[in-house]
Amino acid sequence: MAPKPTIILVHGFWGGAAHWNKVILELRAAGYGYNNLRAIDVPLTSLADDAGRIRQELDNTEGDVLLVGHSYGGAVITEAGNHKAVKGLVYIAAFAPDAGESPGGLTQARPPSAAANLAPDAAGYLWVKRELFHESFAQDLTKDDGFAMAITQKAPLASTFGEAISNPAWKTKPSWYQISTADHMINPENQQFMSARIQPRKVIKLDASHASLASKPKEVAALILEAAGAI
Repeated sequence: MAPKPTIILVHGFWGGAAHWNKVILELRAAGYGYNNLRAIDVPLTSLADDAGRIRQELDNTEGDVLLVGHSYGGAVITEAGNHKAVKGLVYIAAFAPDAGESPGGLTQARPPSAAANLAPDAAGYLWVKRELFHESFAQDLTKDDGFAMAITQKAPLASTFGEAISNPAWKTKPSWYQISTADHMINPENQQFMSARIQPRKVIKLDASHASLASKPKEVAALILEAAGAI
């Protein structure tokens, strides 16, 4: 039997590696553990910094790798996924830009319903207004969960939104995509557009918020496991 690939989970804007907690437990139940499962915190300071952090992890990983990105993490795996170790990409309610495209440009083309709930600070970081985080990001979780996410959110530098992909990995690596049909942060029509364009091996649609990795962990983990088995 071929060894399992290492699954590397990449978070997006306004979150951290802990956003994957429920998915991690599902993957553990399927046999992934300390040696072949990782959730990496990226700095959210620039696309180059974030992709560079993932490349560092890839350089230190033996064997095949499946990259999984949520939200802006999809742009990160699109940029970093050309690494020779990467054998597949999974997009969870995520950006999948083409060459020369940025998450900000894609968002402007099809604005999400919660776009007005973002606010920059004086240092250039972009926040989801804390009191509106639950309804914007995670309306299908409890209010307590939404409150905790709001308080612990990891804001990106706003300039990161406008940074473009150079060589999209999905053009040469097999991909999978999960659409959240009740997403207020990335327009579901945008997810439909991006998923169709990358021609993934499989698309699933979930009646979920942007935080599908927390509200639908079994379904998200099942897609990841299917991709891991395929590569």
